[in-house]
Amino acid sequence: MELQSKPSDFQTLEKDDLPIFVKWYDFMKWILATTDHFPKKVRFTFTERMNQLAMSVIEDLIEARYSRNKLVALRRANLTLEKIRVLIRLSYEMKILSRKSYEFASFSINETGKMLGGWMKQQGEYEKAR
Repeated sequence: MELQSKPSDFQTLEKDDLPIFVKWYDFMKWILATTDHFPKKVRFTFTERMNQLAMSVIEDLIEARYSRNKLVALRRANLTLEKIRVLIRLSYEMKILSRKSYEFASFSINETGKMLGGWMKQQGEYEKAR
């Protein structure tokens, strides 16, 4: 029996996805494609760590969206974002990432951080009101 699936049959980003989720999802696609071209000497250590951290952020965003206590997941995502920021800077300084790629990654991480900070602030105010 052969499956007759079209690409549109699979889950794609929906219009009701959170902007921060869409932003990070796009960054993840970029980072996965970019780290795939890193030199072999760092591909299975440095690259793997960076990709795992990026996936942790998206998991935390999903958890925050659907959990009652969002602040815990948001704080965890924020900490992970900082870890990725350091690895991106290190990969640039080691000349693994080009300046253009470094600027793109830094901008994306900063934008996500601003969105995350706003969400955390909103949740902190919500927690105080409860």
